[in-house]
Amino acid sequence: MKIARTAMGAMLCLSATATVAGEDYDSGPRNVQLGTRPYYLIEGLKPGELKDRLQKCSEGPFRTSSFSIGHRGAAQQYPEHTKEAYQAGARMGAGIVECDTTFTKDGALVCRHDECDLATTTNIVATPLNAKCTVPWRGPNSSPQCCTSDLTLAEFKSLRGKMDASTPGATTPQGFLAGTPSWRTDLNTGRGTLMTLAESIALNEHNGVKHTPELKFPVHPDRVRSVFGGQEQYAQAMIDELRAAHVDPDDVFLQSFNKDDILYWLRHAPEFGKQAVYLDSIDPTATPPVPGQTFAEMVALYKAGGRYFAPPFPALLTVSNGKLVASQYARDIKRAGFKIITWTLERSDLRKGASQAGFYYYFDPAGQVIKTDSDVYIALDVLARDVGIVGIFSDWPATVTYYANCTGLQ
Repeated sequence: MKIARTAMGAMLCLSATATVAGEDYDSGPRNVQLGTRPYYLIEGLKPGELKDRLQKCSEGPFRTSSFSIGHRGAAQQYPEHTKEAYQAGARMGAGIVECDTTFTKDGALVCRHDECDLATTTNIVATPLNAKCTVPWRGPNSSPQCCTSDLTLAEFKSLRGKMDASTPGATTPQGFLAGTPSWRTDLNTGRGTLMTLAESIALNEHNGVKHTPELKFPVHPDRVRSVFGGQEQYAQAMIDELRAAHVDPDDVFLQSFNKDDILYWLRHAPEFGKQAVYLDSIDPTATPPVPGQTFAEMVALYKAGGRYFAPPFPALLTVSNGKLVASQYARDIKRAGFKIITWTLERSDLRKGASQAGFYYYFDPAGQVIKTDSDVYIALDVLARDVGIVGIFSDWPATVTYYANCTGLQ
């Protein structure tokens, strides 16, 4: 399955029905529907060239774009890594949709952001499966740790996805499961269908979008050794799933924060490894700070065959003389030869500007440039035009899809 690179070829044209994991679904997205949020954001931009340029595109037509990557589907308003989130991301024109990939105790690869995030992203603590958690919920401030590797695939699939949130001091399981931030919503949580990697592949193929599965580094490496035999076998299991589904390697962007996974895929599955994305964990806000890659390390990875480098977008931007520009780190990545993918837009409460928006806006701590939620488009514009990124993950892909269509990014 290849997505045509022409504008018309990028339209989502699909068959009437498809079968995913034994279930018959109505046809996936036939056209891109962005909803009202991009218009709301653009209307709030201060008058100027960017606002004028974006408003000229208001009537579309809008098409899918590989520049727009659905982060965990559409996690701003749908439970992450669920069928519903993936469907929403594809409908909003994300040309690539992500399945963070971890594993069950019986060796199934499943879509979760973390091996042990089930307590806050599913209803597990309010079910009998709470007793199987590595650390069950036992009451207020009990800090449960519920892992996919605690469960069989059948047990995992019995859970329901929810918005990632919790209230640690709650006195009931239902109270613990609450706490969704006000800038997200629980409106779309009536269903939250959990997915295996194989099911996500089938759904993406059905929806006419590409794949970017991320091999999550295990919380419990001993369980990886027990289930798969080791990290390399775990990395190979992802390749085996893709090959079993006969996915075109050109439609796959494997991801990992673990450089050894990238190197393994380059050596042992080069047809997939050629587009593997190295996720850079740079974070100067952490304690202690997490350093980025040195230029020498970048060059070494490029020489080994790596071609995609993906740091968080705040590492790519800086404020200079009151203007937002590419950072030196961004220039170094480009100088090393990489194509840059970045993460994650629409993952912060930007209603009060960058100064109070946390990690993703540390490049503008005083809020000199990013003053309102609408200014997300200023950051996106600089990333696209000055940094030269080739794709960006977003929790609400419509925001990016609008920009990509308006600026001719395929």
